[in-house]
Amino acid sequence: MLRMDDFFRETTLRICGSLQITTAIASVFEYFKLHFPIIGMSLSIRDDELGAIRRIALATDNQKEFPEEIIPLSKALWEQVQAMIMSEPHVITSEDNELFRKLASFFKMKDKTELILPLWLEDDKLRGALSLRAHQEGSFTKRHIQLLASITHPVTIALANAIAHDKIKRYSDLLIEDNRLLSKELSAIGGNKLIGCEGGLSNVMQMVNQVAPLNNTVLIFGETGTGKEVIANAIHYSSSYREGPFIKVNCGAIPEHLIDSELFGHEKGAFTGAFTEKRGRFERANRGTIFLDEIGELPPQAQIRLLRVLQNKEIERVGGHKTVPVDIRVIAATHRNLESMVLENRFREDLWFRLNVFPLIIPPLRQRREDIPALALHFISKKSREIGIKNLPTIAPGALDRMMRYNWPGNVRELENLVERELILHRNGLLTFDFLPPVSVSSMESTDFMEGSSPETLRLDTIVAAHINHVLQVTKGKINGPGGAAELLGVHPNTLRARMNRLGIRYGRIR
Repeated sequence: MLRMDDFFRETTLRICGSLQITTAIASVFEYFKLHFPIIGMSLSIRDDELGAIRRIALATDNQKEFPEEIIPLSKALWEQVQAMIMSEPHVITSEDNELFRKLASFFKMKDKTELILPLWLEDDKLRGALSLRAHQEGSFTKRHIQLLASITHPVTIALANAIAHDKIKRYSDLLIEDNRLLSKELSAIGGNKLIGCEGGLSNVMQMVNQVAPLNNTVLIFGETGTGKEVIANAIHYSSSYREGPFIKVNCGAIPEHLIDSELFGHEKGAFTGAFTEKRGRFERANRGTIFLDEIGELPPQAQIRLLRVLQNKEIERVGGHKTVPVDIRVIAATHRNLESMVLENRFREDLWFRLNVFPLIIPPLRQRREDIPALALHFISKKSREIGIKNLPTIAPGALDRMMRYNWPGNVRELENLVERELILHRNGLLTFDFLPPVSVSSMESTDFMEGSSPETLRLDTIVAAHINHVLQVTKGKINGPGGAAELLGVHPNTLRARMNRLGIRYGRIR
């Protein structure tokens, strides 16, 4: 006959033999099957935050015999469960009393019986139970009840450790996620240099310098790939929030059913799968800046929540009733025409007015061609490091000319991608950019120095002279050397001077 001391010792060794409660319960189940007529056992807690019974460990040969991990109950039924007092091991069936009859369907207890060991923690609260399940009524004897009662203390300790471990893991996950986001932001910041602040972006940077020290909401407009995120970086790191976090959110990349949870967080049990509480991006950005890229993609419900943040500086988690104050600066960006979206009832008018306090318009690359040489050199250097090219390739004569005359529908992002492609194709030679499409008449029509003229009626000398003048503006009159007009045009400096003399183009001190 099994001695009580032997049973206690073996069970204690197994229940405390692993830090993972699921592993420990599985080990205990294998031992208990030798002495109890059971089909499975589970360790559950009464989760007051969820208003549910939550299982934290299960061991069974057939999981279909047991209910789901979380069993939410109605308010009335939950109050009855909270009022239930049970201090000793107890055998229950679905027919014992009215409460158990109500719970039977939730716990899949039809035609089954359970031996329950109630577990009380140091705060004098009934926090959980160890349940042994058998198929038939009358399966458990008085001896089984005595054996289970003898292990109350070690199982209670195991439950307390499991609850503590759950909390530690939850906070650890939060810290890991914060670290991941921070590393991503720092990496992005390190790779983004503001090129063009003295060229095509000079007007934008003047406005950035005006608004950055303030706390105003900023709305950035610009085509895809123009560098809206880089401007948002510049605003944040020139502001009083620069010591705080800089959280970036691509509103168009988050599924609609997840966006509320992602932005505003959720409470534990707010929806299926919400096993723990989660801080949203707005809480993570507290005392810092949140950058909402592609703001035009926000669904209507999220627009309402965002309006409340802008008005009251507070958020409410999904499934929660408590407001959380946040001290943040909001920078939004879009490539869409929000004004038209307001007229089409696809964007809230009140949100539009709240966001459009200080609009910034980033010009496309075709309107700041003078920045193309510097951007190209920057991306050649950056991508060479990433690919592992030690000796920087040079740009072939005439290539920069093609780049300057191309319209760049994808803007700076397209330029970056094309530079990477060229480095892969010609990593040990000249970068020719031969895959750039030839300049068409339509693209010439949109070029600044052709404005007001008809390409069909212009003489070739007029076009050549206009283009040379345009390149000289880019190089600020420089002809010789790296970055000079001769290099950009792919000709010898003396040849360029001779052609300029013939066309009557001044240069040097005379210019």
